[in-house]
Amino acid sequence: MSRKTEIDLFGATALTGFAILLAFNQVAIKVTNGGIQPVFFAALRSFGALFCLLLWLRWRGVSLHFPKETLLPGVVTGVFFALEFFFLFIALDYTTVARSGIIFYSMPVWLALAGHFFLADDRLTPAKLIGLIVALCGVAWALFGRDPETGGSIWGDLAALIAAFGWAGLTLVTKGSALNKVRPELQLLVQLAVSGPLLLLLSFFMGDLIRDLGPIHLAGLAFQIIVVVAAGYVFWLWLLSIYPASSVASFSFLSPVFSVIMGWGLLGEALSRDILFALVLVAIGIFLVNRPRKKIYVPQNV
Repeated sequence: MSRKTEIDLFGATALTGFAILLAFNQVAIKVTNGGIQPVFFAALRSFGALFCLLLWLRWRGVSLHFPKETLLPGVVTGVFFALEFFFLFIALDYTTVARSGIIFYSMPVWLALAGHFFLADDRLTPAKLIGLIVALCGVAWALFGRDPETGGSIWGDLAALIAAFGWAGLTLVTKGSALNKVRPELQLLVQLAVSGPLLLLLSFFMGDLIRDLGPIHLAGLAFQIIVVVAAGYVFWLWLLSIYPASSVASFSFLSPVFSVIMGWGLLGEALSRDILFALVLVAIGIFLVNRPRKKIYVPQNV
């Protein structure tokens, strides 16, 4: 498919589908946590996805060469990757999919805030600043507007917030270092290679590795490895190769929306006005932060 200058019907449908996949991902993590200790589950996912990605790269004939200057930032992103999923998988052991989805998918907001200080070409515009403030209010509302009917622990919510910080840190290092010149598949490869051993080591300090393991938990693990990390990420990269990155990012506000819907529809999570209000604020904030800038036509001298 040729490069597009704007999102068409196929792109909108594909990006909406990807947002649904990210939301269902949280449901799958929460369910699978019932059979496998969360951190051990995250480690198995990294190792399994690493194997699948290596097979895919070999099939495509992609060289695994990393320039020397990318090795250190690559390891740093791997540590951030481990941090992100260490806390996300724990978060979904203690809080609801709805609350985790709202807080975790606020990542673009934290990235925009950090990018203003650390990335020269990513300053806050008035629209981004408004979006940042609105989303921050939504996250605060989700953290402190605690209706007993909706369930969830404040510790789980805070873990989801730290996971979002880890995701933002990973993206910031990638954008601000020589690593941004490396193929995204290779970036993922090093993140999986670093995070797998780290998460496995941490899992031995988090209690029994296996809980009440059943077929549904093994299916959840396979879904995470094959669909979410291996196929899902490659599909995301393919979309980025076709459509403008800013337009693709503008669809990220859908992920917390679908997380709330799926938590309610698939897991029977109760919804409150606090949760819905926080969702609206975060979704609006993310949209404003990621909204593509309007191009101004400047006539050229002839």
